[in-house]
Amino acid sequence: MDNKYKKYYGIAIFTVAVIILITLTFLFIIKPKADEQKKMETQVTQQESQLKELEATKSRIEAKKAQIADQMSSGQKKVFSPIESDLGNDTLFFTMYNDVIEMLHSNSIKIKTISYKYNPEGDSFVQAGQDKYFVCDVTMEVVSNYVNLGKFIQDVYKYPYYIRINKVDIKPYARDKKILITDLSLRLYAHTTPQDVSLDDD
Repeated sequence: MDNKYKKYYGIAIFTVAVIILITLTFLFIIKPKADEQKKMETQVTQQESQLKELEATKSRIEAKKAQIADQMSSGQKKVFSPIESDLGNDTLFFTMYNDVIEMLHSNSIKIKTISYKYNPEGDSFVQAGQDKYFVCDVTMEVVSNYVNLGKFIQDVYKYPYYIRINKVDIKPYARDKKILITDLSLRLYAHTTPQDVSLDDD
């Protein structure tokens, strides 16, 4: 090769090496980082959207809770009253308990865990006398979607007898944000004997 072409050959080799180096840097460093950044931005956007939906659902539930409280305070909601006397707390409990379970099932809500406690401390009905009122907290962990949970709260709102919503703690399922894991606590009230009047809540 002539000496006059050697310097151009070296420049050409250097240029090709630089191009290859730039290409490899782009393919193995810059592009993966850009793709990862884009993926993270998409995930953030999805999470923000899901958070807004979750907050909207929570707001609707809080509004329904307020409506139920308003109905109770205005006398529109009655405390459950048995048809017969001397039914016992278990019978009073299971009458309303079965209605709650049916509302959950009809809205395709799955129950993971459930427990209940009679006569919770601090409740004004309990303080008024256990011979007059039966009170029971039902605590559940349930699995649902946004729509079905909202429908269930609506059913509680429409239920003719007073059910107090103590707690609704909603968390999206880690693997599928459209699925909700909800800690739900309801307080059931009933007269122990047949009644024709209702009582305001505390």
